[in-house]
Formats: sequence, C-alpha cells, structure tokens
Amino acid sequence: MSYPSQWQPWQGGNSPQPWQGQSSSSMLASHADRERAVDVLRAGFGEGRLQQAELEKRIARAYEARTVGELALLVADLPQGPMPVPMAASAPVPRTFLPAPPPPTNGKAVGSMVCGVLTTMTFGITGLPAVILGHTARTEIRRTGEGGEGFAMAGLILGWLSVAGWALFLMLLLVASASGA
Repeated sequence: MSYPSQWQPWQGGNSPQPWQGQSSSSMLASHADRERAVDVLRAGFGEGRLQQAELEKRIARAYEARTVGELALLVADLPQGPMPVPMAASAPVPRTFLPAPPPPTNGKAVGSMVCGVLTTMTFGITGLPAVILGHTARTEIRRTGEGGEGFAMAGLILGWLSVAGWALFLMLLLVASASGA
C-alpha cells in the first residue's frame, strides 16, 4: 500500500493490521471506524502515551482517512481496549504495603467513660469507679499502645466532677448540721 508523503506509518513500516477484526485493510472506513480510532487516540493521550501536538495530528489524519488500514496505522502503537490482567497483578497486596490497622481501644477506658456519663443518672455513685477505671486505663494505654485515651480522660473528668460534687454536698451537710445544732 502506498501512502502520500504526509502519511507515515507510526510503527516503522509495519504492514497495516486489520481494524477491529476487519478482514481487509483496504476496505473503506466508516464514520464509526473513524470515531473509534479517535476514541483510542484520546484514551492514549489521557494515559500519557501521546503528546498534545501528536494527538491533534493523528486526530486530523483519522478524520481524513479513507481506509480501515490507514486508521489501523494511526492507532497501531496504542492499546485498543481492555488489556488482559497478568496473574501477578491480581495477587493480594502484601501486608507490608497495607495501612496499619488502628490499635484496639482499651476496654477500661470505655468503661471509665460509661461510668462517667452515668454519674448524672446514678446521682454520682458511678463517679468513683469512673476515676479508678480512668487512671488504670491511662496506665495500660501508655504501656500497651492501645487506643482510648480520650475515653479515659472523659471518664476521669466526669468522675472527678462527681466526686467533687459529692464532697461539696457532704461538706455543706456537715456545715449545716454543725451550725444548726
């Protein structure tokens, strides 16, 4: 097949390959054939396989192409559709490259926060367990690297507020009983 001087085979003189299963490279190209070739060219540009100037030249040539063989030469050096995935690519990702799982939350920290929240409903009775669990949880968290520091702190704060409230209430009762007697 001879080409005018402006047409150069993109693959260094290889013979044209059939386009999309067509049996003859000299068959006249349809509008759909040209659009498929332009789609392949744009996909190649999107993947970084072509420069902008080369893309524009090839698209112009695709719209001027008369035969399927001319279109095949324009896209011969580009992948034309889904490529088969090698088996190695479908293997699971090694653990080394996966993100590290978050550390488990300390159970005593959760218990401290629950007890701290329950101080409002139990009139402060769960305040002392909240303080004890909170201090124990913070010690374990520092030693083991577990999560739940915020839960432990919330339980400690609520627990200490409850203990301070009870201490203030008892002190006011003592002052009231001492002044009333």
